[in-house]
Amino acid sequence: MKQRVTVLGSTGSVGANTLDVIARHPERFEVFALSASSQVDLMLRQCAQFRPSFAVMAQDDAARALADRIASEGLPTQVLAGAAAIQSVAGHESTDVVMAAIVGAAGLAACLAAARAGKKLLLANKEALVVGGELFLAAVREGGARLLPIDSEHSAIFQSLPEDAASWDARVEKIILTASGGPFRTRTPESMRHVTPEQACAHPNWVMGRKISVDSATMMNKALEVIEARYLFGLAPQRLEVVIHPQSVIHSMVQYRDTSVVAQLGTPDMRVPIAYGLAWPERVASGAQALDFSTLADMSFESLDSRGHRERFPGLQLAWDCLAAAPGTTAVLNAANEVGVAAFLDRRIRFDQIHAVNLATLAAVLPSKPATLQDLLAVDAQARAAANQAIARLGA
Repeated sequence: MKQRVTVLGSTGSVGANTLDVIARHPERFEVFALSASSQVDLMLRQCAQFRPSFAVMAQDDAARALADRIASEGLPTQVLAGAAAIQSVAGHESTDVVMAAIVGAAGLAACLAAARAGKKLLLANKEALVVGGELFLAAVREGGARLLPIDSEHSAIFQSLPEDAASWDARVEKIILTASGGPFRTRTPESMRHVTPEQACAHPNWVMGRKISVDSATMMNKALEVIEARYLFGLAPQRLEVVIHPQSVIHSMVQYRDTSVVAQLGTPDMRVPIAYGLAWPERVASGAQALDFSTLADMSFESLDSRGHRERFPGLQLAWDCLAAAPGTTAVLNAANEVGVAAFLDRRIRFDQIHAVNLATLAAVLPSKPATLQDLLAVDAQARAAANQAIARLGA
């Protein structure tokens, strides 16, 4: 039987790549629901191609505009609006698979709904774990959901680990996440203050949205991935390592107790982990170009302690600092970073001041252990307010 897929964040880069893979396998997958924030034109084209039962727009005015155009074209899709509707389609009884690709903390509630409903949950929204932490994992366990990572690094780790998760702690020495170093790997730390949004969004290997591109440029994306790996794979933070690998061919590695290393290689194309997640435990064609080892450039690696990387990317250390702090601190970091990145993209702060906003917010907000979604949302709101105050002081 076909798997019915709900794509949350369908107009973003991960969502669009998910639909590309689905379109290649109409005998295996069909689209049940799509969600987006405000891109009406693209959502309309997706509805015309895939004819989902539901299309949900986060913004009311976008939903009204989409509903009018859906009706005028005679499409069968029902248009819904708002966060509650996104949660509803994520947990809908007719949904088999949920691709969680909403950027930022805004996707947490829908991820929780899918987890509690026991869905096969393809997690491209790393913030669900960075913010949700143990609360999110508890929902996965209680709902009987199947959680599969879609970030290229975490998918690579998952593919390199033994099938028996209970053996990971005993058999694995450490997990090694690779990082390209982004567009500023060789730039002097002093020059980072002059970086523009256009430069920060020009990643040398990957095609991504603006927010995640900036995170890659600061390497905060890798910090969030370290936190996500801690929750996904259950290893202690000191057993998580990051190495710079500019070519983005090896997506991550697992080192075992006997010192052998298992790695997953592939072209830098998000359709590879997406296809793996959709078809798991089987494999299907992704549409990505295969590696050609006869033409493959040399692969190189750099430690964080070389070439000034720790000075160039100070935000990376915050992953381990926050994991060692009180529960909820990772949610504070995520909120501060989202606000800081948005301010940089709006040209209200400098590139190097994103880290300053994160530090100021972490110093100002000391969370108690969040026990509910409402607790997490309260921590998130408090952190965003503190981050905005820090930005105001920087601009004064």
